[in-house]
Amino acid sequence: MKESAGMARNTEPGLEANALRHFAGRRGFLVGSVAVLGALLTAGWTTSRRLSSDDDLAGMKPGDYFWDPERAPQGEVVMIVSVPDQRVAVYRGGVRMAVATCSTGRKGHATPTGVFTILQKDADHVSSTYKGAAMPFMERLTWSGIALHAGNLPGYPASHGCVRLPLEFAKHLFSITHLGVVVIIADAASEPIDVVHPGMMLPGHAREEAEQVVRAAASKTLPPERRDHHGARPAKVLVSVADRTVTLLEDGHVVAKGPAYVRDPQRPVGNHVFVLREAHEGGAAFVWMAVAYAAGDARAVLEAEVIDRITTDQPTADALHTLMHPGLTMVVTDQPAPDVSRSDRGFVIATHHEPEGWQTRIERN
Repeated sequence: MKESAGMARNTEPGLEANALRHFAGRRGFLVGSVAVLGALLTAGWTTSRRLSSDDDLAGMKPGDYFWDPERAPQGEVVMIVSVPDQRVAVYRGGVRMAVATCSTGRKGHATPTGVFTILQKDADHVSSTYKGAAMPFMERLTWSGIALHAGNLPGYPASHGCVRLPLEFAKHLFSITHLGVVVIIADAASEPIDVVHPGMMLPGHAREEAEQVVRAAASKTLPPERRDHHGARPAKVLVSVADRTVTLLEDGHVVAKGPAYVRDPQRPVGNHVFVLREAHEGGAAFVWMAVAYAAGDARAVLEAEVIDRITTDQPTADALHTLMHPGLTMVVTDQPAPDVSRSDRGFVIATHHEPEGWQTRIERN
């Protein structure tokens, strides 16, 4: 009996080893098949070429990109897509850390301009609309089909509306973004600047009140990759000068709406994006990353002046300050902002969450 037991013990490892070898062989076959399939789907794409410095950005060729995350190891990410230049610039913490060539929508499929946020991420996305076209490292901007993703870059607008990126660049970018990251697609845009201000839409407030608001916002974490994870929900503030309204959205849902009081309303305010970065060193003010972008024939004004010209009532201001967290985005526009996800080509912003549930990042085993 002992011998039989010993024999049983001696044979078990061999059986396990055979099973593991069999599994590993199958797994290797599957992994290899996926790799081959991926190579076939991306065959013929423009080769990615990483530049060693940003000195040669003016002469970038299709597929070229610059990536230096050490310039800004942390902070809120904001992307600016220049349609005329066919370039994407990535800012983190207000510092430009990456630039890449891109390909936007061709004639008849123009990429809409305006302000977007990342709604969903899928590293292995395959299009169900365009005959199984591979769209690796897809980052969705609208539920109607506009996204950032890796793709072929011929050197001119060639997509069906998406923003194609170099494959390796798209992979790097996918690793640093999260739900709610701002993407500005524009015919023209300013370089981001920092604006230090004690608080949005609270005229004549006390220093103590401002310090409380700043401390509360600074203590919150960045938005999570999945909505069912803990952390601040992605919040947006939409100020329409044309409608004289302030709309607060949390996780894509309207949670409050109030009046916008605009000083000198006859003068255009322009179109601006403010992203909350951090509390000022003194603790009584916020640091906002501000970008002015063109839309129609509206004239932009200085970002600091925009903050001073717009106020709201106390209940809306209180609701706004409750929502504030690092990464909160405020869009100020001269244009109307109806209760839909798209108004016109000059202004776009997502106003609803994913219709299929809370999932915002596709997880595959």
